Amino acid sequence: MAPSNLGYSIKEAFRHFFRNWTTSFGAVVTIFLSLFIIGLFIVGSVLINSAIGSVEDQVTIQAYISDEASDEDVEDYLHKLERMDNVKGVEFVSKEQALEEYSSSISSSADVTMSALDGQNPLPRSYRVEMEDPSQVEEMADKIKADPDFRKIVDVANSEVEDKDADVAENVRYGQEEVARLFQLTDYIRIAAVVLVALLTFVAFIFINNTIRLSITARRREIAIMRLVGASNGFIRGPFVTEGVLQALFGSLLALGALELIRNLVIPKVSASVSWLSFVVPTEVYLATYGSLVLIGVLIGLFGSAIAMRRYLKV
Repeated sequence: MAPSNLGYSIKEAFRHFFRNWTTSFGAVVTIFLSLFIIGLFIVGSVLINSAIGSVEDQVTIQAYISDEASDEDVEDYLHKLERMDNVKGVEFVSKEQALEEYSSSISSSADVTMSALDGQNPLPRSYRVEMEDPSQVEEMADKIKADPDFRKIVDVANSEVEDKDADVAENVRYGQEEVARLFQLTDYIRIAAVVLVALLTFVAFIFINNTIRLSITARRREIAIMRLVGASNGFIRGPFVTEGVLQALFGSLLALGALELIRNLVIPKVSASVSWLSFVVPTEVYLATYGSLVLIGVLIGLFGSAIAMRRYLKV
């Protein structure tokens, strides 16, 4: 489309858009629904990843310490843990704090339990280790178990040497089986989200392309007349391609508006109802998603119109 033809193409595109408003409306609705579903799945994928990340962040290692270990050794190993790779933070849990947390977890029968203890506190001290990459929890647990400084203060029974490894392992816990299932499930979810977004984008292209093709087919007589009077292919193609882009812009803007409503009205309510999960999507992600949807819509409108017109512009 030559620059001299641009003004004519834009003028004709708007004229055809409003004159054939039923066809244009159908194209805009198709584009809107397609881009809205794609955007919904993109935002949904980010929300799922955010929720998964919040669950993964709750994966910690609990390493129990012997009551006989000196405070100096306990403090030294705490600092050693903090300096280890992949360690985000280490919390020292005292016997009193452990008992308080335990009584809170069984609040319905806390009074009975506390009276049964008769003032005794059987719970050991421990380190609660939070990792930068929770998926490496097994490697970190093995590293702690093998550390000679930890083995010196670990809470083990008086047992034979060959049984000491088992005693140490019992005192470094992270819910091995549950963690393995969690990470397997989250990997499947992430892969499924990527595949679904790609599939929806392809399906959207097919639907939008067919809608634009039907719009152009309905005006094939107009195209034939323009060819008979000697109009060039570029002159004929210009208004139709511009109209396809116009339809895509309207459709993508409607999709962005619907996603904004969900962002401001729906997501806050979901976050409030399941506050133990994180549903935080950075503003940058929304902006990138919106920009991508507009770009996808315009490209589909542009190339969809051009491809649909090829059969009518053949010599």
